[in-house]
Amino acid sequence: MPDAPESADATDDAADDGIEAGVDRPGGSGLGAAAGAESPGAPDRVAMRVWRGDPGGGEFAEYELAAQDGEVVLDVIHRLQATDAPDLACRWNCKAGKCGSCSAEINGRPRLMCMTRMDELPEGPVTVAPMRTFPIIKDLVTDVSFNYEVAKTVPAFSPVPEPPDGYRMQQVDIERGQEFRKCIECFLCQDVCHVIRDHEENKPRYAGPRFFIRFAELEMHPLDTNDRRELVRQKGGLGMCNITKCCTEVCPEHIKITDNAIIPMKERVVDAAYDPIGWLGRTIMRRHKRSAEEAAAGGQ
Repeated sequence: MPDAPESADATDDAADDGIEAGVDRPGGSGLGAAAGAESPGAPDRVAMRVWRGDPGGGEFAEYELAAQDGEVVLDVIHRLQATDAPDLACRWNCKAGKCGSCSAEINGRPRLMCMTRMDELPEGPVTVAPMRTFPIIKDLVTDVSFNYEVAKTVPAFSPVPEPPDGYRMQQVDIERGQEFRKCIECFLCQDVCHVIRDHEENKPRYAGPRFFIRFAELEMHPLDTNDRRELVRQKGGLGMCNITKCCTEVCPEHIKITDNAIIPMKERVVDAAYDPIGWLGRTIMRRHKRSAEEAAAGGQ
């Protein structure tokens, strides 16, 4: 697989507004300017550096357009497609921040193009690059099928038999799961996670933050009977996450991925695998933890 274009280190500096805007990719021109640099065009012009290429490689192409009030980055990309770059590939759908399709790295930070206003970016050329963690298909479009393969490994919701008076849940349990269901699968959290961003070899054994919240959503559901703790420990790589909170910082839905999903899941996994009192109780009650394979099979 060819290397994805290099970008600013969003893992450590995702929340830093001063992230470098001009970032070189393999084969790039290296002509980028730092964020906040003076724009080469007049105030009524907007300068763009858009990565163009395919799996074989590519470079940044530089464009300049007339500025228009109220535009987001996706608007400018669409204007480029209508004028200077009709063959520019870009994935998008709703243009309302709810489909998660238009993920990209803008001035080195993983963001949704449709929710990034041009007038809120630092002065100077705006750099738009594809998500670095995933293989490039063309231009700004990446192959995110890794995430769909991981999704297949998550055991499905398996509720207890419905009682005569119907299911009942506490409101607090409903609200806990609703936060995780806000995920729009933009995969920005997956893109910024350094465990797979900087280490391609980890992908086969690491689910990533998007699926840690999926595991958490199911594991915390009071009506679910499927135990996934050993699965996420053995096969999901939960222990590899060092809770830097970079995933939380880039989430467009403001899900507290680290605090409300990953840390509680780590606590549950540790309790299940290493708590001696819990082990003694399960031994006495003859309620033994299922293996990762049994948990995975139990949800199919």
